[in-house]
Amino acid sequence: MAKDIEASGPEAGEFSAKDYSDPPPAPLIDAEELTKWSLYRAAIAEFVATLLFLYITVATVIGYKHQTDASASGPDAACGGVGVLGIAWAFGGMIFILVYCTAGISGGHINPAVTFGLFLARKVSLVRALLYIVAQCLGAICGVGLVKGFQSAYFVRYGGGANELSDGYSKGTGLAAEIIGTFVLVYTVFSATDPKRNARDSHVPVLAPLPIGFAVFMVHLATIPITGTGINPARSLGAAVIYNNDKAWDDQWIFWVGPLIGAAIAAAYHQYVLRASAAKLGSYRSNA
Repeated sequence: MAKDIEASGPEAGEFSAKDYSDPPPAPLIDAEELTKWSLYRAAIAEFVATLLFLYITVATVIGYKHQTDASASGPDAACGGVGVLGIAWAFGGMIFILVYCTAGISGGHINPAVTFGLFLARKVSLVRALLYIVAQCLGAICGVGLVKGFQSAYFVRYGGGANELSDGYSKGTGLAAEIIGTFVLVYTVFSATDPKRNARDSHVPVLAPLPIGFAVFMVHLATIPITGTGINPARSLGAAVIYNNDKAWDDQWIFWVGPLIGAAIAAAYHQYVLRASAAKLGSYRSNA
């Protein structure tokens, strides 16, 4: 990898050479990884984080629907509850918190689409990616199961927090919304955690979980009216398994195909367009 000559200091008049090399790509299959406790510790962290994520967010959705139900909360119910804005904050805020807590242990994926994108970019091995996805899905199912246990009187009545395509939208529209929403999220993950960016902009303090959480928040604002916002196959699967409704299962493919496509596009865009251009620019600078 070429060296970049970068400006530093308030007047940008001092220049220093930074040696920087991308970490080597993760092996496709690393059997030795299966013998390391760090892999299983990371998988446990993903399980617990996804469980907490689904518990808080789905409980928020159920609570909001109950508070705005006129038959349960009276004629002024429409003015109650946290609203769509509050639901979006619940999802984005929990991602911010949980990524911050688990980034140093597992990377803070909490989403099979994020794991898939990082796998395509050779940031994690196939073994780790598969174990993470299984842990995330199991954590999501357990998290929604807790919500049903604590709010059994309202869980089924208010849809179990399951993702479903809203009336008036075609399946193609729902799929496109999931692709675009997941692209925004995974692109933000790549940008916020890019080690080259951290080396280049070391004078700019950036807390990676913050933009990731904001990306989740903004995507929810845009797509809640369309699909309820999946952008996380584990989140959609967990709610569908516990709610177990035909409509939720009929639309389930949208919440897997869309996010995986969006993640793949984001990975390709970041790795082969943005980073490739940066590498060429760095090479030009070092040869000049």
